[in-house]
Amino acid sequence: MLKKYEHIEALLVDATKEELYEKLIAQLNKDFALANIEESFSGDILPEMLKKELHAIVYQLIQEKFAEYLNVLYIMDVSEAKIKALDGSDVVELSGQVAFLILQREWQKVWFKNKL
Repeated sequence: MLKKYEHIEALLVDATKEELYEKLIAQLNKDFALANIEESFSGDILPEMLKKELHAIVYQLIQEKFAEYLNVLYIMDVSEAKIKALDGSDVVELSGQVAFLILQREWQKVWFKNKL
């Protein structure tokens, strides 16, 4: 059964343990490409760097390319209710929380594809 995660680190540890981390990276890259975002992650990126880079990408999208940010959320099918529930007063904090929601959704897709 798919777990609920409190932190990005726990999600990334499970993805690595279940040998699905590379598929998680591939899913992120696929959805970024579908959303016409030119960013991508190398298949051998370490989990800590993935977390930092994804946070930075989300921050940049919110600050500079808001329409593309909304498109990414739509393409990845991140819950609108969860996004609206976040406190947007601190953009750095917000972008970290959104990065976590993105990873949760992408992990859900990868996990289900590999368990069915």
